[in-house]
Formats: sequence, structure tokens, C-alpha cells
Amino acid sequence: MTKVHYATVTVAIETLRKQGFTTDFNLKENVISSALHNYGADEFEIVDVYRYEGMSDPADEACVYAIQSKSGEKGILVTGYGPSMENVSEDMLKKLH
Repeated sequence: MTKVHYATVTVAIETLRKQGFTTDFNLKENVISSALHNYGADEFEIVDVYRYEGMSDPADEACVYAIQSKSGEKGILVTGYGPSMENVSEDMLKKLH
């Protein structure tokens, strides 16, 4: 299988949506959440991840995760690096690393 790296976060998100990753996930302290459910670290799998680094500003760094829950919900989680990850639990950080 060929690994693709998309040029921008926007292109990655658009492509993943076309592949059925339509839910918007949000990261909370010890779960990722959708509009309907919360998932602990053991309740989802990371299907793919794309990392983007800013040219000069660390605040421009981001990760785009393609995620599928054990119940079949597929979606996208976009996170930053550094301070935006301070309140995330150790279990969740390990899962996302």
C-alpha cells in the first residue's frame, strides 16, 4: 500500500471526507468526542495520521487523524502540538503518539 502525504491540512481533510471519514471529532482530557458519543483510548483506532510542520512558527504545526471507533463511526480529529495538548490524559497521549 502506498502512503500519501497531502500538501495541506485542508486537502487531507477533504480527501478523508471522500473516503467516508465524515464525523468531526474533538479531543477532551481523556476521550475523543463526536456529536453523539465519547470514546476512550481503547474504543477507537487510528487508521491514518498526517503531520504538518510550520515553516517558521511552531504554532502552525498540526496532526490530522483518520479515526474509526469500534462501533464503526469514522471521522477526523485535528490537533495542534505543544500547549494545546497540556490537558490531555496520559492514556490519550500514548494512543495519539
